[in-house]
Amino acid sequence: QLRVKCLTDSRDKWSKKMDFLLSVIGFAVDLGNVWRFPYICYQNGGGAFLIPYILMAIFGGVPLFYMELALGQFHRTGAISIWKHICPIFKGTGFAICIIALYVSFYYNTIIAWALFYFYSSFTSDLPWTNCNNPWNTENCTNYFVKGNVNWTNYSRSPAEEFYTRNVLEIQNSSGLRNIGGIRWQLTLCLFLIFTIVYFSLWKGVKTSGKVVWVTATLPYVVLLILLIRGATLPGAWRGVVFYLKPKWEKLLETSVWVDAAAQIFFSLGPGFGVLLALSSYNPFTNNCYRDAIVTSLVNCLTSFVSGFVIFTVLGYMAQKRGVNVEDVARDKGPSLLFITYPEAIANMMGSTFFAIIFFMMMITLGLDSTFGGLEAIITAVMDEYPDYLTHRRELLVLGLVVVCFMGSLSTLTNGGAYVVKLLEEFGVGCSIIAVGFLEAIAVSWFYGIRRFSNDIKAMLGYTPGLFWKVCWVAISPAFLAYIIISSLLNPQPLTLFDYKYPDWSITVGYIIGASSFMWIPVYMVYKLVWTPGSLKQVRNIVIFGSDFQIL
Repeated sequence: QLRVKCLTDSRDKWSKKMDFLLSVIGFAVDLGNVWRFPYICYQNGGGAFLIPYILMAIFGGVPLFYMELALGQFHRTGAISIWKHICPIFKGTGFAICIIALYVSFYYNTIIAWALFYFYSSFTSDLPWTNCNNPWNTENCTNYFVKGNVNWTNYSRSPAEEFYTRNVLEIQNSSGLRNIGGIRWQLTLCLFLIFTIVYFSLWKGVKTSGKVVWVTATLPYVVLLILLIRGATLPGAWRGVVFYLKPKWEKLLETSVWVDAAAQIFFSLGPGFGVLLALSSYNPFTNNCYRDAIVTSLVNCLTSFVSGFVIFTVLGYMAQKRGVNVEDVARDKGPSLLFITYPEAIANMMGSTFFAIIFFMMMITLGLDSTFGGLEAIITAVMDEYPDYLTHRRELLVLGLVVVCFMGSLSTLTNGGAYVVKLLEEFGVGCSIIAVGFLEAIAVSWFYGIRRFSNDIKAMLGYTPGLFWKVCWVAISPAFLAYIIISSLLNPQPLTLFDYKYPDWSITVGYIIGASSFMWIPVYMVYKLVWTPGSLKQVRNIVIFGSDFQIL
C-alpha cells in the first residue's frame, strides 16, 4: 500500500475523468470498427452473427479489458516494469508488446495518410473519383452512374477504384513485393503532417493528449450520425440493411464464425496491446475501473453495430444504382471498403463534397486516437522502465519514437506500399498479440494468483470481483484466446491483395516478423533463469513471485 501511495503522489494524472474515458474509447473505436465489423457480420450470418459476438464479448473480451484496466490502475506502471510486481519471468511480454506497437505504427499511420490525401482531394466541386477523364484513368474505367446499360465486365474498374490504386497508391508502378517502386512524395508529406500532430499531442503526456481526444474521440460520432441519416434517406438503403442483418442461422454451426467473432471482439477492445495498462496507470487509485470497463466496452460494441448501418445503407444504394445484388457490391473489405466503395457512393450523392470532407475527417480522427494510444503504451512502458534517464526527457523520447515510426513507415509509402501494409497487418500483429494476451491472462490468473488480484481490486474499489469475473479470468478468457490462436494456425488463409497473390517467400518473411516480437518472451525467461543468483528453489521463487518473496 505504501508503494502504491508513493507512486500515486508522484505520477501524472488525468485532468478530468472524461479525458481518460475518451482516450480509452478513442483507442478502442478505430478504423476497424467501420470497415471490419460490418464485413465480418454479413459474411458470417448477418443478425445471427450477433449471438457469437455478444457471447465472446461477455466471456472473453470484456473480462480481459477489465483485467488490464485494473492492473494498470493498481500497479501504476507501464507494460514492461509491471511484470516485476506480477511475475518477473514474464517481463519479456512487455518488450514484445512494445515491438508489436511499433509494427502497428509502421502501417496504421500510412492508412491515416491515405485518408488525409483523400481529405485534401475532396476540396473541389467535382470529386476527382467521379469520372473517367483524369490522367490516371485507363480504358477499363467504367462509370455506371452516368451511363445507362453499362456493360460491366471482369476487366471493368470504377473511377473510385482507379483513383485509389492508380493515383493515391500508384500501384501500377509496382510488380509486387520484389519491386515495390519509389516513395510517393505526396503520401510522405501527408504522413509527416500526421506524425507532427501526433508529436504535439503526446509530447507533454496525458495533460495534452487528454485535451486533444475531446475533438478526435467525439467528432467521429457526430459524423457517423450525419452519415447514418443521409444513408437512411438514399434509395435502396433498406436493401443494404436487410442484407446486413438478415439472420442465416445455419452459419452458427460453422467453427469459422465463432473464431471470427472471438478475433473481432479481441482486436476491437484491444486488451494485450499495453494501451489500457498505460492509460489506466494515470488514474486515481480509487477510480471505479469496473464501471469504466463496462461503459467503454458497451460504447465500442454499439459503435461497431451502428457503423454497419452507415456502411450498408450506402451499399444498398449502390446495388440499386448498379442493378445488382448487394453481395456483388459488398465484396470489398478492409481499406478498400473505405477508400473505394464508400467514396464511390459519396461521389454520386447530392452535396458530395461536404460528405466526402466529413467522412475522411472522421477517418483521420478515428485513426489518430488509436495512434495516440499505441504510442503512449510504448512511451509509458519505456519511461517507467528507465525513470532515472527519461523522467525529465519525455519530449526527446516522444520525438525519437516519432522519428523511428516515420522511418519505419517509408516502405509503406512506396508504389507497392499497400502490399507492405497488408503484410505487416497480417503478421506484425495477428497471432503475436493474441499470444501475448493469452500469456498475460495466464500470468495474472495462475502465477500472480486470482486471490491476490481480487484483493488488489478490493483495495481500489472496496469490494472483490464476483465469481463470474474470477471464472472468466482463470479459465474462460484464456481458453477464448487459445481457441483463436489454434484455429488461426490450423486454418491459415491465403494472402492476397487486389489481383496479387503473396509469394511463399513473403509468407516466410511474415512469420519472421511475427516471431521477432514474440521471441523476446522465451529469451527473457532464459536470461532471468540463468542470471538470477541463488539456489534452484530461490531462483524459482524470485522469477515467479518477485524479489519481495525473499523478504516475506
